[in-house]
Amino acid sequence: EGAELATGGTRRGIVVSTLAEARFFAAGGFDDILYAFPVPRWRLAECSELAQRLQEFQVLLDSPQGLELLLQNPLPAGKRWLVWLKLDCGNGRAGIRPTDPEALALARAVAQGSPELVTLVGVYAHCGNTYGCRDIPAIQAIARDTTAAVLEFVTA
Repeated sequence: EGAELATGGTRRGIVVSTLAEARFFAAGGFDDILYAFPVPRWRLAECSELAQRLQEFQVLLDSPQGLELLLQNPLPAGKRWLVWLKLDCGNGRAGIRPTDPEALALARAVAQGSPELVTLVGVYAHCGNTYGCRDIPAIQAIARDTTAAVLEFVTA
């Protein structure tokens, strides 16, 4: 019910951190879900099933190996992998640093590669490094730094 309220009843545009959550929301009629963790090889079959079943099942990508995994495992029936490039702006959990030269090369490889198989939707950053903050100014500083890093990367 909370997710339905949060989406204004559209049941679209939600982000989940586990595939169990994705399956739960898909069973509840949500058909636009982002799995906010770079797709591991051992979860590829589950992601493929969700991508085939939902109108838009989106995944994160943070390495050339991840891109190759998706390209080697295309979705059937004209579907394509919808990916967000995961940037690590200080959280250190997942993603590629936006200042890493390989990050821009990876974004270009996705965007200019095989869009009929893998399509770049956008870039994604999670400020999980705010969890340890003790006050609002510290949270705001991380948010500003993350925003600046993402904008600089997108501009490049």
